[in-house]
Amino acid sequence: MNDILHPAPPEQDGQRGTVFVFLSLFVLVLAFFIVLVSISTVEATKSKAVMQSLTSTFQAMVPAGAEPSDFTAKEGEILGGSAFQEKITGLFATAFQVAKVEIVKPGRLMQVEMPAGALFADREARVRPTAHPFLDRVVAALGARPPGLRFDMELVIGAGRSPDRMLPVDQSLEMARAGAFAREMLTRGAPPANLSIGLQPGGADAVTIRFYVRPGDEGRQAQ
Repeated sequence: MNDILHPAPPEQDGQRGTVFVFLSLFVLVLAFFIVLVSISTVEATKSKAVMQSLTSTFQAMVPAGAEPSDFTAKEGEILGGSAFQEKITGLFATAFQVAKVEIVKPGRLMQVEMPAGALFADREARVRPTAHPFLDRVVAALGARPPGLRFDMELVIGAGRSPDRMLPVDQSLEMARAGAFAREMLTRGAPPANLSIGLQPGGADAVTIRFYVRPGDEGRQAQ
């Protein structure tokens, strides 16, 4: 009634309208920020749950402190070398019952000792035909190296016993056998860079074969 009898001046009406507008904007902005905070809280919760899931999964797969690069460079090489050694051991066990196989360094070096007569024809510089399938499988194993590794083979034949332990200078049966073995391996596709042949002082009826597992770049660095 008082407002009717004493109406407010136009300036006061404008001020009240302005206040209502500001209050409305404030409420709108406040509601907007409340929505944003709610969304961010949900997303943060989801992200945290995902990170916890990934962490628990990979902790079960990779031990704490393990470096993937170390596994690839070290453990991976040993695993590949061990598989190669198992393959070669099986080949000798199947082809030569008299061979003595020794793992000198697991995943790195193995040595096989056997009578020369098991590999070569009697008193001849010729590999027994029955050993040819064995040579084919060895060549295949040498060539089936995984990336980053190389497989080397070394055959050493005893050159006989002498008082001064000197190797023979003239052509001998042992020297001819070493050459015959090298030719047989190369004919079957063995990489020349991965094959070594030689003589050593000792019994002429003994053959020693060593298989090395080396890093793939070791041969290139030595050249």
